[in-house]
Amino acid sequence: METKYIFVTGGVVSSLGKGIISASIGKLLQARGYKVTIQKFDPYINIDPGTLNPYEHGECYVTADGFETDLDLGHYERFTGIHTTRNNSITTGRIYKTVIDRERRGDYLGKTIQVVPHITDEIKHRMLREGLDEGFDFIITEVGGTIGDIESAPFMEAIRQLRYQLGRNAVCVHLTYVPYLKAADELKTKPTQHSVKELQGMGIQPDILVLRTERHLDDGMRMKVASFCNVDLECVVQSEDLPSIYEVPVNMQHQGLDAAIMRKIGIPVGETPAMKPWRDFLDKQRRATNEVHIGLVGKYDLQDAYKSIRESLNLAGIYNDVKVKMHFVNSEEITKANVAEKLKGLAGIVVCPGFGQRGIEGKIIAAEYTRTNDIPTFGICLGMQMMVIEFARNVLGYKDANSMEMDENTPHNVIDIMEEQKNITEMGGTMRLGAYECELVKGSRVYEAYGEETLIKERHRHRYEFNNKYQEEYEAKGMKCVGINPDANLVEIVEIPEKRWYIGTQFHPEYSSTVLNPHPLFMSFIAECKH
Repeated sequence: METKYIFVTGGVVSSLGKGIISASIGKLLQARGYKVTIQKFDPYINIDPGTLNPYEHGECYVTADGFETDLDLGHYERFTGIHTTRNNSITTGRIYKTVIDRERRGDYLGKTIQVVPHITDEIKHRMLREGLDEGFDFIITEVGGTIGDIESAPFMEAIRQLRYQLGRNAVCVHLTYVPYLKAADELKTKPTQHSVKELQGMGIQPDILVLRTERHLDDGMRMKVASFCNVDLECVVQSEDLPSIYEVPVNMQHQGLDAAIMRKIGIPVGETPAMKPWRDFLDKQRRATNEVHIGLVGKYDLQDAYKSIRESLNLAGIYNDVKVKMHFVNSEEITKANVAEKLKGLAGIVVCPGFGQRGIEGKIIAAEYTRTNDIPTFGICLGMQMMVIEFARNVLGYKDANSMEMDENTPHNVIDIMEEQKNITEMGGTMRLGAYECELVKGSRVYEAYGEETLIKERHRHRYEFNNKYQEEYEAKGMKCVGINPDANLVEIVEIPEKRWYIGTQFHPEYSSTVLNPHPLFMSFIAECKH
């Protein structure tokens, strides 16, 4: 079968959930037996989100091949189980850099370089994934931002050209918003009409409209949208607010979104897939009512900063038949005097990842409190490093122990900069990134959690590491190094076996937790927190 292309655009306002809709379409097509990939094109000029503040763009998601990407790729992987790569995340910055590099080499033979055709041709090349020979049946492309943004104009022009070139092999799905005006007690379709008009003004006629709404839209309202926007009624789908994002694929299937796409492309629709494993998961989610309260100790008080961690905890809770209630605990506000109050009533805590000095002392105080009070604790990346520093200060007796990141002159650098990082001056894309092997110590808690595997592979995003010259002292006093990278001999996992659950990982396990395969460490952590 020839590869088919689905373009997902958004109108009216941003943050409508294009990523969830794209992931849901991917899931539905997978359920029909097709090989699918999903990619995100972001109109901002950054080369990647690696240097962006989480307040700007939420978490930075890392692919197995070591690329820093948008958090929507996390949704794609969690929903579909596919492994995304650097080819699934493209920014305006990368497009322009490629074209400018070619121009500097003289590849264009002295021609004037313009947005059309040079930039749009490069966008089309990436959208079609030319030269990659991957054998996908469907390539879903989500374009970030909103129709009408200046930054997204070249992407829209590229889609217009591709729609014309590909004919029936391309479908445009446009996500818009139907607001409810409380004072008038009315739903308003005018913003959707304007959004579609704007799209049509760029030469793109949407095939399918997905309407985000807080209230149910009746058939009359859908008919109105269909007739004003030149779209078939069966291709006007509503995406109401649901209790969980994981209900969206089933809701979309119920309304025939996948069937509408198949018809538009000219493929026989066939039977509706049962999606039994997914529906079983949703049943489990609905039945999980007992609550487990988990504290996220970090410095970013916003949902998206720790998106993958939140979703991993949520999924592990569902498979453990409990509902995880997460409580953000600002590490900047934690002191020795108030730590007991701040962590009161929590069954376990996650010491969150991050960079820089802000809030680290609070993380260290929290790690000491949970260690001495035997509260299950999961430290991730910087969180693991804070557990290591706390142990050095309060158990090994090195009161001035620190990370080289926080204090270059510390006499006890229990966390040291990695050798290959010492001469790097650029910020973006220069850390230890992507999936690396880790050998587990038999009989350890993590070895049991992973189902008695000895060699695992997990994704990283860090510059600093456990200093091996202190390893014997740590082991002698009870903090064991139970996961080691076989190539570089780096310590990847520490745990205190005497405690109920006190584990830190240098890697980010949250990046590889999916709906149908929750991560074993999160599963083990929540299982302990339940008791």
